[in-house]
Order: sequence, then C-alpha cells, then structure tokens
Amino acid sequence: MDIRLAHNKCTRAHFVAILEELSTTDLNKIPVGFSNNIIWNIVHCMVTQQGLTYGLAGLEQHMSKGTILFYKHGTRPEKDVSSGEIEEFKNQLIPQLDQMTSDYQNDKFDNFKEYTTSTGYLLRNIDDAMNLVNIHDGIHLGYVLALRKALKDA
Repeated sequence: MDIRLAHNKCTRAHFVAILEELSTTDLNKIPVGFSNNIIWNIVHCMVTQQGLTYGLAGLEQHMSKGTILFYKHGTRPEKDVSSGEIEEFKNQLIPQLDQMTSDYQNDKFDNFKEYTTSTGYLLRNIDDAMNLVNIHDGIHLGYVLALRKALKDA
C-alpha cells in the first residue's frame, strides 16, 4: 500500500477509536474556547478528502451533497449529530480510504484539475492532493485530541 494511504488509514483508525470511546453528547459538545466539536472535525476530514481527490478529478464524491455542504471548509456545527449518524460516519471512515486506494491504483484520478487551496497549497495532481489530505487530517486529529482533553478537564 502507498505509504500516504497507510498514514491516512492510521489517522482514520484514531478517529474510529475516539468515536467508539466518547458518548454522542461528548462528540457534539463544543468546549469553552473552541468553535467546533469532535464529530464536526472528523466528518470535515472525510468531506475534505472527497473534495480534494474525487471533486478535483471531476469524479462523483462518495458523500451526500447535504453532508458536503454542512461540513465543508468555512462551516461550523449548526446542530447535534445523532448517534445513528455518528455510527454511519464511523462505518465510512476506513471504507472511504479503501475505495480511494482502489481508484488510485486503477488510475481513476487522471482528469485532476489543478487547484490552489485557501492556504496557498498548489495541487497539480492526485499525488499532491493525497499529500495535503494527510496534512489536513493530521491537523484535525490534533484538534480532536485537544477537544477530547478539554472535555475531560471540564
């Protein structure tokens, strides 16, 4: 397996473990000093990965348009996420990467459209996008860990 995908899968495994560890209430709680919650960060990573890979390659994204709109860049949690929805997201975390791995190995991202992100990263191809997805997910894993600590300290 491509090391980038292996690293991304490791981050996703951390997300799964946190989803299994915390209650629905804790996953939805926004601690003092924060502007979002754990579940928002995790689903935001899923949406961003889909947009930076499938979206920029002109392929259908494997998440609903409603989910994409609710968790895309620039959004914040607007409502609590139900335990059923959390379970669905949890069950998509690893399969989403497995699908991307298969599609990457089958050269499905050939029509990638060059894009410069809001933070100035130039993505020339799917490989650049995969690298950025790892950086992005790592940043949000850090937020998730800080949110979890804030919940425990409260």
